[in-house]
Amino acid sequence: MEIVLPEDRYFGPDEKQKKIAMQLYASVAHLPLVCPHGHVDPRMFSDPNYSFGSPADLLIIPDHYVFRMLYSQGVPLEKIGVPRTDGGAVERDHRAIWQTFAEHFYLFRGTPTGAWLAYELRVVFGVTQQLARETAQEIYDHIADKLTQPEFRPRRMFERFQIEVLATTDAATDPLAQHQAIRASGWHGRIVPTFRPDGVVNLDAPGWRQNIDALSAISGITVMSYATLIAALENRRAYFKQMGATATDHAALVPTTEALSATEAEMILQRALAGQATAEDAQRFTGHMLQEMARMSIEDGLVMQLHPGSLRNHNLAIFSRFGLDKGCDIPTPTEYARNLRPLLNTYGNDARLSLILFTLDETAYARELAPLAGHYPAVKLGPPWWFHDSLNGMARYFDQVMETAGLYNTAGFNDDTRAFPSIPARHDVWRRASVNWLAGLVARGYISARDAEEMAHALAYDLAKRAYKL
Repeated sequence: MEIVLPEDRYFGPDEKQKKIAMQLYASVAHLPLVCPHGHVDPRMFSDPNYSFGSPADLLIIPDHYVFRMLYSQGVPLEKIGVPRTDGGAVERDHRAIWQTFAEHFYLFRGTPTGAWLAYELRVVFGVTQQLARETAQEIYDHIADKLTQPEFRPRRMFERFQIEVLATTDAATDPLAQHQAIRASGWHGRIVPTFRPDGVVNLDAPGWRQNIDALSAISGITVMSYATLIAALENRRAYFKQMGATATDHAALVPTTEALSATEAEMILQRALAGQATAEDAQRFTGHMLQEMARMSIEDGLVMQLHPGSLRNHNLAIFSRFGLDKGCDIPTPTEYARNLRPLLNTYGNDARLSLILFTLDETAYARELAPLAGHYPAVKLGPPWWFHDSLNGMARYFDQVMETAGLYNTAGFNDDTRAFPSIPARHDVWRRASVNWLAGLVARGYISARDAEEMAHALAYDLAKRAYKL
């Protein structure tokens, strides 16, 4: 029942390759963590005495990677304490929630979530026994005790994890009060915001009209026209940059880009303000605003990230009871060569733009994304994302992307997580997957050992710092 984390875990079985991988891993294992994109709540760092709560509060209730798997096996979300939007009854006994989790922990065997949780339990919390029905309450007590100790406060864990910088993701209308509090506290941990304007530029975003009103209020610019919308967005970008932001983040179902005339953009916006925008209006306006965001990035220097291809809230029954981000977003096919052509023909040859592309459609790696990144000065490829942030997903990424794009047209790794204690585990998987790939190249005589060491350092640290201007 002991948790076993072999020193050579995730490396291939070939002994020659494994020996090289072990040497390369030793050279990067203790590098600082650069976390340029994620969804950790900045509140946990603004209060030096912030508590994670119970083990269930920390590891189960907020983590959609965990509860989507349990739900797939028939465990109601109410049984594991996920809050309902209508305030309906859910399990409040955190020991009972933990017991349910433990009894289903076997479901995570061979999954990235299982690998992350094993690392968290063993390395972060010092748990030696595997989580199961029989050990559940003992492990609960062990973790609960740890969470009362000062070294398990978020700031101390940030330092223990050797995080050099961590970026949060924040709505364009966010006043960034938590980031202000972190700065005012005198703590030296580097937490920076990321500008996320989807709620005000995607006309079909939930609560779009209310978001526009909030944008008007916080920018001091009443959004009543296309020109005032642009002015308000530029105002907020400037404030985010003042607060340390180096990047923006944009989500879209499809990566359509389109340059509308000022007249067309104005007409669509006015229809939206009147509550009359169509689905076609929303798609065209989002595509146009991606073009505008690229222009703004050239002017203000903020890195632009684009995350397309997720059909949100696929399970309407879950969405209606529990709301957003409850594990029922599903990847969809995406096309990049034609969809991004308007943006790239306008701005892609300008090296001042850094456009980092992500995908949930792995079929696009070799066909479109690697060739685009291997040509346009503005384009970099983000790491395997979300459903592909896994050992196998990383191996597929290296095999399909690197020969065409080249290592230095990629953006290193980002953990893209809300689960703060999983950050070192996620980076560890990436670093091990990276050196395993590099060791295979060395073993086949494709690159030298010295080149591999430099490439391993780049994948673990340098590429992310450079791509995100950190």
